[in-house]
Order: sequence, then C-alpha cells, then structure tokens
Amino acid sequence: MHPSPPAAQPQSPRDLFVSFTWLALQGFGGVLAIVQREMVEKKKWLTPEQFLEDWAVAQVMPGPNVINLALMIGDRYFGLRGALAALAGMLTIPLVVILALAVLYAHFAGNPQVAAALRGMGAVSGGLIAATGIKLVPQLRKHPLGFATCLSFMALVFVAIAVFKIPLGWVLLAVGGVACVWTWKKIAP
Repeated sequence: MHPSPPAAQPQSPRDLFVSFTWLALQGFGGVLAIVQREMVEKKKWLTPEQFLEDWAVAQVMPGPNVINLALMIGDRYFGLRGALAALAGMLTIPLVVILALAVLYAHFAGNPQVAAALRGMGAVSGGLIAATGIKLVPQLRKHPLGFATCLSFMALVFVAIAVFKIPLGWVLLAVGGVACVWTWKKIAP
C-alpha cells in the first residue's frame, strides 16, 4: 500500500529553511501539531499517510522526533542540501530565541507568576499533542493490520507507558517490533 504523492513540494532548500524556521518558532512546548497542520494541510508537502509513516520512523530514530522528521523531509526533496536546510531552519533562529529566553528566565525564575505561566503552557502542550494524535487516527483505517488492531496497539502502548510506567524505549522495541513484523508479513508478496 503506497500513499499517493503529495500535491505540492518545497521550491528550494531556502523554502525548507524558511518553512522549518517558521514551524520551530511556533512550537513552544512541541511542534508536532504545527508540523502536521503545516506540512499536510497547508503546504501539502506530505499526504496524511506519508506524515503518519514518516512520524513513526522519526519517533523510533534516536534524537528529537521533529528534527528527525525535518531531516527526512529535507532529504526527500533536495538530498543532503535539503536535509541541512531543514535542520538549520529548525535550529538557528529558535536557538537564538531560546538563549535570550534562558537569560530572561534566569533573571525572573524566582517569580511565582513566571512559574505558574510555564505550568500553564505545559497543559497547552499536552493538548496539542493529544489533538494531533486524534487527527492521525483516521489514517489508521487504511493500515494493513486493520483499524481495530491499530487501536489495540495504541491502547497497549498507552497502558504500558502511562499505567505501568515502562520506559518508552522498551515499549517501542517490544510493541513496535511486533507491529512492524506483523505488518511486514501482512504486506509481503
């Protein structure tokens, strides 16, 4: 099962740099929801199926998920130049902003209002991640294992991590390994 090609693509490595800079600057607390909206819904550089597949790969690779995804998207369109442009977009200007914010935080860290505001942003970040997960569920209807099996894997992962507090790495190896092998057997000719 191969997803249909996206309707559009970045025009240049510079386009990747600017787009990923904009994504990173919007992503306080996490950029998953923003990347999905921008790459799939607005820019249409990825189909929903491609985004889901790429995000799954980005999560099992070492390093920050969104950086992995940026590298994959950049490489897909412009090879190494695209990967480096997307990476630079994710890191350059946001790094300057973070350094400035770190200086401000060091100065105002003892202020109770600052601490309360940061806790509030944590709740917003959790909501963004949950909303993106919910938006990705319909794509599972097209998965070779079937929708019910995919939901079962989702529930199993949630229970393993949230209830039993099993480290993510072990859950990915065990549950992800089973899902990968099962899917591979299902689609093998």
